[in-house]
Amino acid sequence: MTHTYRELILGGVLVAPIVSYAVVALMLFLLLRPLLHFVGFSNFFSNPSLAELSVYVTLFGLLTLLF
Repeated sequence: MTHTYRELILGGVLVAPIVSYAVVALMLFLLLRPLLHFVGFSNFFSNPSLAELSVYVTLFGLLTLLF
């Protein structure tokens, strides 16, 4: 079974699906970030910035895997 990729067209320019996945992952991460701060996510890690980056990369990977 082959997977067809749907490109996003912005002003006549084709945008690769991976770019749209990255933007959607960023939006999801920005929505998830206040919840992470509320539960004290940064207290569990010695480098909270790296932990947040890993959450973004995980979201991005899930989006590319599922869609």
